[in-house]
Amino acid sequence: MTVPIVYEPRTYRDFGSHDRFVSFRVVIETSDLYVKAHSLLERETKALILKARSQVEAAIARRPEFLTSLLPVGEDSQDSPLVLSMIRAGKKANTGPMAAVAGAIAEFVGRELIGMSPEVIVENGGDIFLHVDSPVTVGLYAGSSPFSGRIGLRLDATPIPVGICTSSAKVGPSLSLGKADAATVVSPDTSLADAVATAMGNRVQKASDIKASVEWAMSIPGITGALAILGDKIAAVGDLELVSIPL
Repeated sequence: MTVPIVYEPRTYRDFGSHDRFVSFRVVIETSDLYVKAHSLLERETKALILKARSQVEAAIARRPEFLTSLLPVGEDSQDSPLVLSMIRAGKKANTGPMAAVAGAIAEFVGRELIGMSPEVIVENGGDIFLHVDSPVTVGLYAGSSPFSGRIGLRLDATPIPVGICTSSAKVGPSLSLGKADAATVVSPDTSLADAVATAMGNRVQKASDIKASVEWAMSIPGITGALAILGDKIAAVGDLELVSIPL
């Protein structure tokens, strides 16, 4: 199965100048990363994206189903830790490994950048790796839902980095088999958060599904919070602090 990739402008990104962070964007083919750090690390980020992509591409070259499967695939002795994280996340979420690719690359890049900047936020198509030493708020974007851009997740300092990943049937290029405006999952494992967000979004076909979908997500070991939005309905469970964002 070939899934077309459609570029969508990341209109929710903030490139404004702030005392705390320097913001920049690095694009390599389908990888479009927005980074906040304490210094401009574009060259280093580009090298890390290329390294991450080469590992995924090697896995695809060895077995094409790695790219196309919507179901879990087996591990290979030559798989890198990044690729293994995608495979294992897919097994837990019952998805193909590519459901975790954006989160896996964001985490790979982010963990390496931590050695160059005390705080790092890496966003890759709605999937975020975050390591901060004081509170931040991550805005939630949910298509035409009245909640879109009006609520966010507030996070305190993260001595252990955290992943915040969102799947949507309305926003972004990723494949979703559901109808959720947003399916957001939080986990210390960004690959896992990405795969579970995809699977959770697939479970939302109508408003009455959102409560069961977040409860399902929370049943997976390693998930610390889950939130689903469809229209004017929202369900959230776990260790989440929701805050309003003024217009």
